[in-house]
Amino acid sequence: MPNLYPEQFITTPTELPETQTSQVKFGRSWRFDFEAGEFVLTTTGKIAESKDEDSWIDWCQKTLLTERYRYLIYSRQYGQEFEDLIRRNLNRAGNESEIKRMVTEALKVDPRTASVDNFKFTWDGDKCFYTCTVTSVRSKTATLNGEVVTG
Repeated sequence: MPNLYPEQFITTPTELPETQTSQVKFGRSWRFDFEAGEFVLTTTGKIAESKDEDSWIDWCQKTLLTERYRYLIYSRQYGQEFEDLIRRNLNRAGNESEIKRMVTEALKVDPRTASVDNFKFTWDGDKCFYTCTVTSVRSKTATLNGEVVTG
């Protein structure tokens, strides 16, 4: 039987060349205070901007606060799926593994994200508090915090 996947079409994953990594644009966005739940204003009353890596960090935080598939304005790749953990009835180790996978998957959609690692978990009943380190393709790191209700 002939091979369904000819060798010329089989590719192996490779690291992005330095030229592609340096061409990733970081852009700008509006600065948001996630604790207060509102935009940050300048002294003149305008919404403050965040640029480059700061806008990427804001994107990461917003992504982890947005439920995937809930809002039509976002693509199907945007957001996280933490609500799925409630109906799975996993033990703590299983929930931690899934939180790690979901956070990594949500953040790696963006080409500006190089890695997501150093996860730490703290439990309070059914609530799991997590901390992780996210690194950009420009080697800037940030610590992200979040919480997930698992039951």
